[in-house]
Amino acid sequence: MESKRVLFVNSESLPYVPESTAAKIGRYLPQGIQESGKEIRSFMPKYGCINERRNQLHEVIRLSGMNIIVNDIDRPLIIKVASISAARMQVYFIDNEDYFHRKFIYTDSDGKFFDDNDERAIFFARGVLETVKKLRWKPDIIHCSGWISHILPIYLKKAYSDDPIFSDSKLVLSLYNEVAGETFSPATASKIVMRGVQKKDLELLSPPNGINLAKLAIRYSDAIILGSPDIDAELINYIEKSSLPVLQYIDIDAPESDYIAQYNNFYDKIINRDAD
Repeated sequence: MESKRVLFVNSESLPYVPESTAAKIGRYLPQGIQESGKEIRSFMPKYGCINERRNQLHEVIRLSGMNIIVNDIDRPLIIKVASISAARMQVYFIDNEDYFHRKFIYTDSDGKFFDDNDERAIFFARGVLETVKKLRWKPDIIHCSGWISHILPIYLKKAYSDDPIFSDSKLVLSLYNEVAGETFSPATASKIVMRGVQKKDLELLSPPNGINLAKLAIRYSDAIILGSPDIDAELINYIEKSSLPVLQYIDIDAPESDYIAQYNNFYDKIINRDAD
């Protein structure tokens, strides 16, 4: 039997960014899933704070060179890769000079949310999907983790649903307690629009803020994982109304935490749900 394939779309991963729950999961979950017998690919943004020399990132020329239009501007997509030798695993990085060559991740030196964070999320989502198409690697599960991956679900289900690479992919969304109170540009919805995605599909983004972006991601997901113990009550309510399968919060730092096995079983349930 062919190995199942899991595509990880992470907002963060050790050792490339400071430690957080999402960054630890971004590092150790793909390794654990690979060791359990599945094939994996792992992606994250190439934030400017990532030291390319120390982490031995290099550009993948055969995957780079595409342009992605965001807000009517053509921007080159650069793909970089690094190996985590201890895990026998590679991490792919989505890069673009305008969006990711800054010292900070989501906020400026004064702690202000970047004005173009919506465009960065759009570029990241489309960059991942286009690169996976180029790799000709057909995922059974796409696991989006962290807010900057939240635009990918609508693109997957609306703009890429007919693509044979993604036609059978199930989307699992990990939610964390992050950016709920942040607001995006008033033009966010119109920037997301592309072939297959219309303005009416984005009505949840009124107003465009962290909570509503998470709701949009939930709406186009097949299953939810609660990555934090304190997810906003409005989101919990929205998830309950959606009737989606939910994996409740697991403390990954608890002694003998078996979160990797539980996540893996959850993937299997989602993959097999339609096969029964």
